[in-house]
Amino acid sequence: MKVEQLSPGGFLIRERVDVSSIFAEHHVGLVRLALVMVGDRATAEDVVQEAFARTHAGWGRLRDPDRALAYVRSAVFNGCRSVMRRRAALFRRAVPYEPPVWSAESEVLLSEERREVLLALRELPRRQREALTLRYYLDLSDQEIAETMGISGSTARSTIARGLAALAKALGEGS
Repeated sequence: MKVEQLSPGGFLIRERVDVSSIFAEHHVGLVRLALVMVGDRATAEDVVQEAFARTHAGWGRLRDPDRALAYVRSAVFNGCRSVMRRRAALFRRAVPYEPPVWSAESEVLLSEERREVLLALRELPRRQREALTLRYYLDLSDQEIAETMGISGSTARSTIARGLAALAKALGEGS
């Protein structure tokens, strides 16, 4: 990422974005992403903190510092994968994360549907679950999803399509 601005003399100045500015702008979204993947806030925060710490420690070794956000996203996903591998049996039985609601009426209207979708999402294969989470929780493009997951753009698109079809089937919706 580069910030471009004109100096008082009219020259273009390019400043590289550092880890702290990426943290300030994307920390909350990455914690939410990790929260959907691992199921509890404390672990999600730990995963994201570790991803940022590793990025900061290895900043000088990044081939392209402008792609640091993609690197951090990948690190968050890898951290979530590690957590899920370590507690595979517990993950299936964990109570799904429930975002806060602001009234009793909205709780009644949204609670059951949200729970069904999150449970169905958990039953998808890992790659489909990750692709759908990146698309619909972080609103990433196909190319950004591909970069984060380390796959090609066409694989990302087909994985999303298969994941949506499987999710619709699990929820009993027609295609």
